[in-house]
Amino acid sequence: MSEVDNLTQTFIELYHKLRDGMRQNWQRDLPFEEMLFDRWERAQNLGFGEGSSIYHNSYVYGDVKVGKNTWIGPYTLLDGSGGLEIGDYCSISAGVHIYTHDTVKWALSGGKAEYEYAQVKIGNGCYLGPYTIISKGVKIGNHCLVGGNSLVTAHLDNYSIAVGSPCKVIGCVKINKKGEVKLLMNKDL
Repeated sequence: MSEVDNLTQTFIELYHKLRDGMRQNWQRDLPFEEMLFDRWERAQNLGFGEGSSIYHNSYVYGDVKVGKNTWIGPYTLLDGSGGLEIGDYCSISAGVHIYTHDTVKWALSGGKAEYEYAQVKIGNGCYLGPYTIISKGVKIGNHCLVGGNSLVTAHLDNYSIAVGSPCKVIGCVKINKKGEVKLLMNKDL
């Protein structure tokens, strides 16, 4: 057996051991690289707040600040080239892309115009649904819910529920002193 064959066999055995442990302990089946790396250690290495996590297959560029106990799902893109801040206790679902720059005018001008940059801020206690896109310069207040597949191009006030492409506010979040959450749609207000 060649050295390459031995190494391949070692990786296969490691994969099976990790896979079986993942299924037994957490009822999950993940890609090989996700089983090799710790999401919380990666977040700590990036300077994110205590208890935050980010999947290995997520991209992080530039100046990205994340508060404590924030979950950043797989296949996300966090562009901090213009500055990005995400608060505490947020859930950034799978496939979310947050951009702090764009190349629209650069491309349309044939490279004569400059790239444009603007900071994005996401407050505390926010939920961004899967495959949401946040455009440069957007500010999302505290306790906002953004539905999946939304394109956010404008600011959202605290406690907003917003969905769509482009994103529109359709309701508000109510939280009582016990922490119980009610989602009120505009027709219910």
